[in-house]
Amino acid sequence: MSVCLINGSKLELPLWQRGGDRRGVAFGRIPANKIICILKGASFFACELAKRITVPVFIDFMSVSSYGDGTESSGIVRIIKDLDDSIIGENVLIVEDIIDSGRTLSYLVENLKSRGAKTVRLCTLMSKPSRRVVDVPVDYIGYEIPDEFVVGYGLDY
Repeated sequence: MSVCLINGSKLELPLWQRGGDRRGVAFGRIPANKIICILKGASFFACELAKRITVPVFIDFMSVSSYGDGTESSGIVRIIKDLDDSIIGENVLIVEDIIDSGRTLSYLVENLKSRGAKTVRLCTLMSKPSRRVVDVPVDYIGYEIPDEFVVGYGLDY
């Protein structure tokens, strides 16, 4: 049985205009000059977000995985597609579709810091806090959702 967790009209509600803990931040003034979109699931979300940021930003892409062929995180993070450009001295905003265990994003945040990023912030369309294994600080959260398998809006599955 399928259930609609977030309907289309809610997805169109500007994320940055919603209230709540770490959510109502003025996205137009995000101190980032580089958006790193995590492929493929975050691509629609990252594009919508980038259109609304009022400072010049560049978008680069990464594909990372800790799932292998399954639906449970293996804990081993692999970079499948790396960045095309340097992030040395950049204020980076990682844009992700869903944060589950936190393993992949925790690894990625540290990896990007080690490459010389000035700051690294994390933005996710959806968060599943009940699945968290690693405490990863998420700066911008669109929706907190229950531990359900979700599809739509370009999400991987």
